Amino acid sequence: MKFRIGYRTVKTALGASIAIMIAQMAGLDNYVSAGILTILCVKVTKKKSLRASWDRIFACIIAILISSILFELFSYHPLIIGLVLLVFIPTAVMVNASDGIVTSAVIILHIYSAEQVTFELILNELGIILIGIGVALLANLYMPSLDAKLKDYQLEIEQNFKRIFDEIVIYLRTNESSWDGREITETYRLIEEAKALAFREVENHFLRNESLFYSYFKMREKQFEIIEHVLPIVTSIDQYVDQAEMIADFIDELSDNIHPGNTASIFITKLHEMKDEFEKMELPKTREEFEARADLLYFTKEMEEYLIIKSNFIGLKGARKLNQTTATGE
Repeated sequence: MKFRIGYRTVKTALGASIAIMIAQMAGLDNYVSAGILTILCVKVTKKKSLRASWDRIFACIIAILISSILFELFSYHPLIIGLVLLVFIPTAVMVNASDGIVTSAVIILHIYSAEQVTFELILNELGIILIGIGVALLANLYMPSLDAKLKDYQLEIEQNFKRIFDEIVIYLRTNESSWDGREITETYRLIEEAKALAFREVENHFLRNESLFYSYFKMREKQFEIIEHVLPIVTSIDQYVDQAEMIADFIDELSDNIHPGNTASIFITKLHEMKDEFEKMELPKTREEFEARADLLYFTKEMEEYLIIKSNFIGLKGARKLNQTTATGE
């Protein structure tokens, strides 16, 4: 496995060191615990870091209250630590602060080691909590932009869509294909990875619930489901008909205009015009021709749904500008 130091690792290492130094300079007992808190609270995204921080603060306050009451009420005995945990853990889970259980256990042991609850002890523990979590939150203010990686995913998915459409065109024109279908499994993987990455980008913005990139990849996912559905239908056509050549020309043009912008309405219009031409053509003369044309008609209906899905997407920012005279795309 390749040795690599990521930005999160750097932030965690620096954050832990800074938290310990601050707590030590502040004269707090058990100051190294501030570093532990920082390590636990540096997360992949800003929202996850904020949630983890809140869970730990809430859980630690509950732990201080429960341990102070039970230790003072009974005694500072190892068995009472078990009793404190028996009460504390279900309470933390009940209030949705289970992520703070491990951190709070450290605070509980601090109070046990002190063998008495004083105002100074409570302030000390609160200081450790605030310094450790505060440094983690500051460290997580910086998150590198994922736009470049998301753009790479977008381009790869579009290239695979084009390759799949090109193979459909070849089969419609020749009823033969040597394609291994590699782009199908690859596109599925790319879409799943891209959605996960786009969701991470959303999690790095407190006031954003969804991103254009995430919407884009969801849109492509729905389109890809249609592509997967129609491929067996296309490859089952073994009778050449004139409509196949017309559809091949349409898909060929569509293949050359796959991009993140939204001009699908142009192709929807072209599709309707082509279907109108189909209705003016002679009726099929054989059963095989009838079945082939029926499959092709179903294929065009599915492609219309494919284009409608795209037409409902507003388009990515920075999508390529289209020439007004040849503004086509899906």
